[in-house]
Amino acid sequence: MKILVAVKRVVDHNVKVRVKADESGVELANAKMSVNPFCEIAIEEAVRLKEKGIASEIIAVSIGTSQAAEQIRSALALGADRGILVETDEKAHPLQVAKILKAVAQAEDAKIVLLGKQAIDDDNNQTGQMLAALMGVGQGTFASQVEVEGDAVKVTREIDGGLQTVALPLPAVITTDLRLNEPRFPKLPNIMAAKKKPLENKTPADFGVDMTSKLQTLKVTAPKERSAGVKVASVDELIDKLKNEARVI
Repeated sequence: MKILVAVKRVVDHNVKVRVKADESGVELANAKMSVNPFCEIAIEEAVRLKEKGIASEIIAVSIGTSQAAEQIRSALALGADRGILVETDEKAHPLQVAKILKAVAQAEDAKIVLLGKQAIDDDNNQTGQMLAALMGVGQGTFASQVEVEGDAVKVTREIDGGLQTVALPLPAVITTDLRLNEPRFPKLPNIMAAKKKPLENKTPADFGVDMTSKLQTLKVTAPKERSAGVKVASVDELIDKLKNEARVI
């Protein structure tokens, strides 16, 4: 069984994001980039399935600039077998990503497609759902547990009311949540070995996907800075501030 894992290049979650001076987007120059944390969880789950003897091959795929090869190499160091970089200088929106992933999954005959439930840069939480719809297969979103049983997969997913378990025939699309697992750290020998693993370069045109954006960003602004807190001398003063200044009571 082949597993396809989507990997996105994002600003490292420890970096304080800065908005460009012209408010056209986020400043990426000299910013530390890394694998989207939810994608790391997807990679880890794929590796665990391979360690159990369920998966035969893990393919990491990323869509972005040539620099995204760095994140694919990170996935290879964590245990993926080979990578595919769909190189484009255009911003890839969820529907375009879903169309490319569908084409790659079908070309590779992948039985499971694992994605992070969302990316920490745009927080869209759309690609997995769109991909399942395009492929016409079942989806298990916000997965906190994954169990493959023969030609089906049982996914325990987190919902507002608690947990829900769904059984999906393969192929299927699964998006990972925080509590699914804890990603491992790559070992130095694996990092060195990842440099020799195959990495194939493709373009969106190879899959017949038009990268022309149908969305326009008008302006990006940073949130307003919070004012410092104040100490109050009494409960009466606190109530007065909540009522007349904060206006929450």
